[in-house]
Amino acid sequence: MTMTNEGTKAPTVQIELSYPVRSDGTELRVLQLRRPRVKDHLLISKQGGTEEDKEVRLFANLCEVTPETIQDMDMEDYKKLQDTYVRFFDSK
Repeated sequence: MTMTNEGTKAPTVQIELSYPVRSDGTELRVLQLRRPRVKDHLLISKQGGTEEDKEVRLFANLCEVTPETIQDMDMEDYKKLQDTYVRFFDSK
C-alpha cells in the first residue's frame, strides 16, 4: 500500500491491489481512496440495504468506481481498503 503525503492525513491514499480488478473495461492495479466527508456518510445512511451494502457503496463513492468494482475485489484487497479507511480516523 502506498500512502501519498503524510500517511492517512493526506486527502487521498493509493491502495495497490494484489489482485487487479476490472472497471469499465480497464484493469485497475491501484485504487485512490479519498478522505470521507460528512456528506458521504449522510448520503449512504439515507440508502437502504445491509451495513455491508452501505460500506461497499461508500467505498465505491470514495474511490470513484462503481459498487460492482468493489464487489469484484479479492477479499485480501478489500481488507486493505477497510484497514486504510479505518486509519483515516486514527487520532495519531
